[in-house]
Amino acid sequence: MSSTDVLIPGPRDVRATIDTPDGEAEATACVVACPPHPQHRGHRGDDRLVAVSDALTSRGFDCLRFDYGDWDEGYGEREDARNAVRWAAERYDYVGLFGFSFGGAMALLAAATVDRDVAGLSVLAPASRLGDDLDAAAALDGLNCPVQVIYGTRDDTADPEPVVKRARERGDEVVELSADHFFIGKHDRIGERVGEFFEAAA
Repeated sequence: MSSTDVLIPGPRDVRATIDTPDGEAEATACVVACPPHPQHRGHRGDDRLVAVSDALTSRGFDCLRFDYGDWDEGYGEREDARNAVRWAAERYDYVGLFGFSFGGAMALLAAATVDRDVAGLSVLAPASRLGDDLDAAAALDGLNCPVQVIYGTRDDTADPEPVVKRARERGDEVVELSADHFFIGKHDRIGERVGEFFEAAA
């Protein structure tokens, strides 16, 4: 895998890293990875995002991991995620979204509202609601792409249950792991499950 830093166009300062598989063939698919809460040290180098990127690049996908711009109560961060999808959509035939925790909510909210096609969505321990008009669980109803939700049964940090419940009602793929919010020791396993999901969805 090789990595290159890029700047995502838009009014906010959004910096990203694009991870690409080793080899000469250019990828036609990219997954945009949304990091956890920036006010709790969330960033594009988060171990869970890196594990997912490793699994994706080993399957021939590119992965775009980005940092949010200045804190904006979730609104600017949602636009950062949408702009990252737009950046990818200009360069790839297939664009997916992944997010962890706060980033899971951002991925759901962006996928439901962006003016580009999102071909698949995977979220890990997603926050369910960031505000009255930032309801990630409700955002599922605006999606018509394959969806995967992974959560830990001992997660008392993000409250993913509303997203999990809605995903099950929709018939989406739900993966339950015996873990807390941080999935210590399970990052490679998570990467594999996410990689398998996008490989099947592509």
